[in-house]
Amino acid sequence: MPTDQLDLTFAALADPTRRATRERLSAGEATVSELAEPFPVSVQAVSKHLKVLEGAGLITRGRSGQLRPSRIDGAALKEAADWIDGYSSFWERGFERMENRLRG
Repeated sequence: MPTDQLDLTFAALADPTRRATRERLSAGEATVSELAEPFPVSVQAVSKHLKVLEGAGLITRGRSGQLRPSRIDGAALKEAADWIDGYSSFWERGFERMENRLRG
């Protein structure tokens, strides 16, 4: 995964509103108004969050008449998860060393 895409993905997910929005979209597509309901911010603020998520490739936005429903796009998050998974052997070795020390 190119570093630029990783930066975009992690920067987009750094905000709790964007994480919650993406989580909501995992249940199905929604409009900006529907996504704004649980947050104490304006529809315009949620729209800006959606632009960041879309720019990072974490969601796509369609057009249905006058509505622009958003839906989840898993490719960028999968690439980030694969990148993180590349460090699993490092963590496993650390856990094995800790286990060996605890067993004495």
